[in-house]
Amino acid sequence: MRLQPEHLATLLAIVDTGTFDAAARRLHLTPSAVSQRVKALEAEVGQVVVVRTAPCRATPAGESLVRLARQQSLLESEALAGLATGDRARVDLPIVVNADSMSTWFGSVLAEAAAWDDVVLRVRVEDQDHSARLLRSGEVLAAVTSDPTPVQGCSTEPLVTMRYVPAVTPLLLDRHRAGRGIDWAGAPLVRFNDKDDIQQRILDRHGVTSAPPTHEVPDGGGFVTAVRAGLGWGALLTTQVAPLLATGELVRLGSRDHVDVQLYWQRWRLPSAHLDRLSAVVRNASAQDGNRPARGGSNASRGGSRF
Repeated sequence: MRLQPEHLATLLAIVDTGTFDAAARRLHLTPSAVSQRVKALEAEVGQVVVVRTAPCRATPAGESLVRLARQQSLLESEALAGLATGDRARVDLPIVVNADSMSTWFGSVLAEAAAWDDVVLRVRVEDQDHSARLLRSGEVLAAVTSDPTPVQGCSTEPLVTMRYVPAVTPLLLDRHRAGRGIDWAGAPLVRFNDKDDIQQRILDRHGVTSAPPTHEVPDGGGFVTAVRAGLGWGALLTTQVAPLLATGELVRLGSRDHVDVQLYWQRWRLPSAHLDRLSAVVRNASAQDGNRPARGGSNASRGGSRF
């Protein structure tokens, strides 16, 4: 069996764009031609390769073909770039990043990539559960994640450790005081979404078994805004909370309370100069980040949707 490159490229376009119509526009084909190519590919492999939903997604069999198509596309783009032809080829680098990295240290990666005329960077912001799926399916080439277990076919290396400390407005603290501290069981809190367990880890350390009033704000900047507004206490990154503590806008809860989350860079084990360059920039940017805790701090291995 010999797979046709144009059939694989069509499947990749469908997965990347989400619909047959959008894939047709990308490939400068009619939707009917796209559908015919997919049917031909499914006939070749004897299995359904794409689920016709909104958005379309690859089946388990299709994921293997998407990975192959992505590899072929990357290697072809790099080969064309190396030919130095009149039409300068741009290499497509789809990656996934966790929300808190995106709102903090990963900005310096984007600033570095802004000077690359030979790369199109496509960044998705997802939690670690989605990151693993996107790597396995071939939809992305690399991921910043808190999951240290490499997806098959990927390598992994440690990056920065993100430290989170609980903070609250002075007014909210006064309303929920318990001795010198806060009434952990009764004070409202803010979490990113139902997968964000950072606040719960802190409650567990204080022996809280009941559920306090919990607000959800699934946005990096909005999360900080909610804590600053006094909606509830929340665990913020050290770089986010430091200036707010300095001005007295927020106060820290528990001088020793914190949660550390180790981040990792997972990427395909594929010979690619462009992916190597991106990996080096990610590595350097994370090493310069101010969230790295001092030695001796406790470390937690997993996180919620902020990771």
